Amino acid sequence: MNRDLEEARRLFLEGCCLMAESAPQEAEVCFREALRLDPEFAEAHANLGLLLDEEGKTAEAERQYRRALSLAPDLGRTRLNLGVLLANQKRFLEAEAAYMSALELTPDSPAAWSNLGVLQACRKEEEEAERSYRRALELDPGYRLASFNLSYLLLRQGQFAEGWSRLEARNWYHALERVLPAPRWRGEPLQGRSLLIGFEAGYGDMIQFCRYANVAKERGAAKITVICHPALKRLFGTLAGVDELFAFDEPIPDGGWDFWTPPLSMPLYCGTRLDSIPGKIPYLAAEESLVERWSRRLFRESLPRELRVGLVWRGNPCFENDDQRSLPSLTTLEPLGSIQGIRLFSLQKGAGEEGLLESPPLLPLVDLGPEITDFADTAAIVVNLDLIITVDTAVAHLAGALAKECWLLLPEFKPDWRWLTGRSDSPWYPGVIRIFRQPEMGEWKTVVGEVREALVSRAESRETKRTQGL
Repeated sequence: MNRDLEEARRLFLEGCCLMAESAPQEAEVCFREALRLDPEFAEAHANLGLLLDEEGKTAEAERQYRRALSLAPDLGRTRLNLGVLLANQKRFLEAEAAYMSALELTPDSPAAWSNLGVLQACRKEEEEAERSYRRALELDPGYRLASFNLSYLLLRQGQFAEGWSRLEARNWYHALERVLPAPRWRGEPLQGRSLLIGFEAGYGDMIQFCRYANVAKERGAAKITVICHPALKRLFGTLAGVDELFAFDEPIPDGGWDFWTPPLSMPLYCGTRLDSIPGKIPYLAAEESLVERWSRRLFRESLPRELRVGLVWRGNPCFENDDQRSLPSLTTLEPLGSIQGIRLFSLQKGAGEEGLLESPPLLPLVDLGPEITDFADTAAIVVNLDLIITVDTAVAHLAGALAKECWLLLPEFKPDWRWLTGRSDSPWYPGVIRIFRQPEMGEWKTVVGEVREALVSRAESRETKRTQGL
C-alpha cells in the first residue's frame, strides 16, 4: 500500500473516532482529506455523507452516499441511510428501493425493517407497516425505536392496550428521571401516597395529559405535584386534583414523593382504553380577572352580533412534521375573510406572527399575539371567543380542555396519533372538536373550502337566532 493510501486510512480512522466523540466538523475535515488522497475510498464517502446528512446538506449527502455505493454496493448501512434521506424528502418509491436493497444484504437488520415500517406507515400501508415493525422486534425484542414506531401506529388505530405499552420505549424524559428523588410509578396502589407528575414533550402533550392528575387523586393519592413548562404554570393553577405546582425553571424540592411518573405513562397504568378515556371536560379554566380583561379587549374590536373566531395557522417549526401540519402562509385562510357576520382574531404566538406584517388585505384580523404572555392569557381569550379554528397545535388541546368549540385542520401526511384514524371528532374532547382532514398531501384548499362553508352556515344560524330573539 502506498503512502497516500496509508495516510487516507489513518485519517479515516481518526474521523471515525471524532464522530464517536461528537466532533462532526473535525471528522469532516478528516474524511475530506482522506478522499483527496484516495478518491475511491467508499467508507469515507459513506461517513462523509452521513455527516452532511446530519448537517442538513441533503443534496451533497446523497451524492456521497451514491458514490460510496457505486464503489462498494454491499454497504448495507449506507443503503439504509440513503433510504432515510430519500424518505425524509418524501421520495417514497426511491426510499423503498433503498430499504429493500438494504434488506437483501442484511435481512436480519432490525433497523432496516423498522425504517421500512415507517415508510409504509407514511403511505398508510398500516398492515404492512405493522408486519415490518413486528419483524424488527422478532429480530431484536429490545429494539426501542421499532417499539416506539409501532406504538404510534397502534395508538392511531385506537389499539390502546398494546399502544400505551409500546409507547414506554420513548426515552426523551431520561434527563428528568436522573434528577428526581423517587422511583417510577408503574401502577402501584396510590391510596395515601404522593405522586409527582413530571413534564415531557410539548405544551399540547401537557395540556392533554394533565387531566390524569385528577384521575390519580380519584384513585386515592394523598398529594399530587405537577412540574410543567413555565408558560403553563398559571393556567395549571386551575387544574383539579393538584396540590403543588412547579415550573421546570424553578427550584424543586429534593424529596417528598413516593413515586414520580411522566404524564404520557399515566394512560398505561390507569388502564385507559378507547372507551374509557377520562373525557370529562372542561378540566381547565380561565382566571375570572383575565376573562373580564380580555372580554373588554375583544368588545372593542367586534360587534355583539358578530361571531368571534380565533385563528392559529402555524405550529412549532421544530416539530418533525410541521411543514405538513402548518399552513404554508396566512393567505391560505383568505377565503374566510369575506364571510359576513364574523370577526377574526389571531391567537398566533411565536412562529407565524411575522405573517401578520403582510396580512392578506381580504383577511382582516385583530392581532392579539403581542398581548399574550402565557397560556393563561390564551385561555381567557379562548373563553371569550365563539369558535377556534386551528392547525394541530397546543391551542387545539387548550380549547378542548376548556370545552370550547374548536375546528381542527389536519394534514393527510402523518397526522398525529392522538386524533385517531378517519374520525371527525375526538374522544379526548367529546362534543367540542371537529376535525377537517386533507384529502391528499398538501391539499389545504379543499380543507379551507369546507371550513368556509361550515363557517358561513354557523354565522347565518347565529344571525337567524339573533333576529328571532332566541
